[in-house]
Amino acid sequence: MSQSLARALQILTSLGEGDRSLDQLAAELSVHKTTVLRLLRTMEADRFVRRDDSHRYRLGSRLFALADVAREQYVVREVAAPHLRELNQKTGQTVHLAAWENGEVIYVDKLDSVRSVRMYSQVGVPAALHCTAVGKVLLAAQPRRLQEAVLASLDYRSYTPNTITDADRLRTELATTKERGWAQDKAEHEAFINCIGAPLKDRTGRVVGAVSLSVPDVLLNYEQVLELLPDLLATAAAITTDYN
Repeated sequence: MSQSLARALQILTSLGEGDRSLDQLAAELSVHKTTVLRLLRTMEADRFVRRDDSHRYRLGSRLFALADVAREQYVVREVAAPHLRELNQKTGQTVHLAAWENGEVIYVDKLDSVRSVRMYSQVGVPAALHCTAVGKVLLAAQPRRLQEAVLASLDYRSYTPNTITDADRLRTELATTKERGWAQDKAEHEAFINCIGAPLKDRTGRVVGAVSLSVPDVLLNYEQVLELLPDLLATAAAITTDYN
């Protein structure tokens, strides 16, 4: 671990115990005040720490936002786990769990197919918003203003001939996804993989995650994958019930 990162983490740990002055932090880290001040300014700019009117430092709002995301992802993953295993065992196909995090969709769990075929997706890695089922489910659930901002910022990388490569088509796809309650990836991200995804909701109806089934076309074609939709929707409903 780099020395600067170690010191920044030590600062956050100290502030987690209570507010501190610059002098106190310098003493706790056993370094000069200018070193601590340089770190604090960087962390303050990104809202990891904040300085009050009395020039004492406290944990910043960015940390609380990240803590909420981490807590929600942990709870969703723990609640979903047995249902994901059941879906994986029943269908024999790859199952993903994903969550929205700061404008990205992140895979938070994955159960590989019982077959020998493996997908490239990894836990902790972002999913493409415009061409994955979980990406579409979670983007479709975002407030309109945020959704439009994301649509305007995407680079629409073309992964396969089926990839959606413009904002208008994706906007239409998101509206369809929200209306019918599930999303498709029809060989849009990987040329030989078809995928369907469904939302997970809290008691207020807010979407807190997405679950998906991904199947190589050498095993099932797209129409056969759609035959697994009732199992997927039942799994999403069961997770939603247990989450609430």
